[in-house]
Amino acid sequence: MQVTFTRAGMARGAARGLPLVPIMIPFGLVVGMVAQAQGLSFAELVLMSVLVFAGASQLLALELWNEAAPVLGAAAAAFVVNIRMAPMGAALAPWLDRLRGWRVWGSLGTLVDHTFAFSVAEMRQGGRDAGFLLGMGLLFWAFWVLFCAAGHVFAGLVALPRDHPVFFGAVACFVSILVALWRGPGRDLPPWILAAVLAIVAARLGVPAPLPLLLGALSGAALGAWQDGRQERRA
Repeated sequence: MQVTFTRAGMARGAARGLPLVPIMIPFGLVVGMVAQAQGLSFAELVLMSVLVFAGASQLLALELWNEAAPVLGAAAAAFVVNIRMAPMGAALAPWLDRLRGWRVWGSLGTLVDHTFAFSVAEMRQGGRDAGFLLGMGLLFWAFWVLFCAAGHVFAGLVALPRDHPVFFGAVACFVSILVALWRGPGRDLPPWILAAVLAIVAARLGVPAPLPLLLGALSGAALGAWQDGRQERRA
C-alpha cells in the first residue's frame, strides 16, 4: 500500500473534522469547570490541556485531585485509560508504519478517539494520504485547549449543579464517533455489546475505575480483531 503525506491531506482532515468541533464544546467546558472547582489555576489548566490532550484522562485525574495531589495514582489511572490507544495504533499501522519523524510523532501525539474513528473510515474507503490524521488531530487539539480554557473562565462566573445537562456532553461526544466506525450489525454489534456488558457488569460489581473501562475496551477490541481475522482468512 503506497502512503503519502501532503498538506492537502492535512487540510482535508481538518475540514472533515470541522463538523465535529461543536460536539467537543460541552466536553471541553466540563474539563475546564472541573479543573476550576478542584483549584487549578487558568494557566495550569491550559498547560495540562496542551500537554495531555486527553479528555477522559484529564477528567479522571481531576476527579482524583485533592490538596495533596496523588501524582502516581493519577498517572497510573491515566495510563490505564489510555492503554486503549495501543489497539488504535495497530489499526492505523497501514499509515503510521510508513511515516517518520515529526509526521508519525505528531500523528500519535494528537491521536484521540475521534481522529481514530474518522481516519479508519478514511482508510476503509481507500484513502492513502496519512496527512488526514494529523490535520484532524491538530484541529481538535487547538479547539480542545480553547474550550477547556473557556470552561475554566465560565466556571468562575456561573456555578452549575453537578446534574446539569451540560455534563452529559462528554458522554455524547464519545457516542457520536461510533457513527463513523459502524460497518453493520454483523461486524460491529457483537464486540460493541461485549465491551458494554463487561464494563457495566464490572462497575456494578464494584471494580474500581477505570478498570471496567479497560476490561470493556480490550475485550471488545479482541473480539473485533478475531472477527476481522476470520473474515480475512475466508476471503
